[in-house]
Amino acid sequence: MKRVYQAADILLAGHIHAVLEQHGIPAVLRNAYLGGAAGELPLNECWPEVWVSDDEDYELARRLVADILEAPGGSDWRCSGCGELVEGQFAACWSCGRAAPER
Repeated sequence: MKRVYQAADILLAGHIHAVLEQHGIPAVLRNAYLGGAAGELPLNECWPEVWVSDDEDYELARRLVADILEAPGGSDWRCSGCGELVEGQFAACWSCGRAAPER
């Protein structure tokens, strides 16, 4: 068993765990509920961790984790409805709700 991811963000750790499982890589999410112990225990020991069950899956799992963490959000776009500049990761304008143009 090898650790492929550790961070303070339980949501991202849960997402990474789910993606690995969807790719057929058995994985374990550890420390999901240790956040309440932070301060009593060292912070980094309370962070959620994703481990792969089979060492043979480690390299593929690391590549998938890297892909998730490096996924581009897309380029910023200007809303055709109100003219606001919207960051690329959003599918709708934050100001008027109009959908992003097809990319």
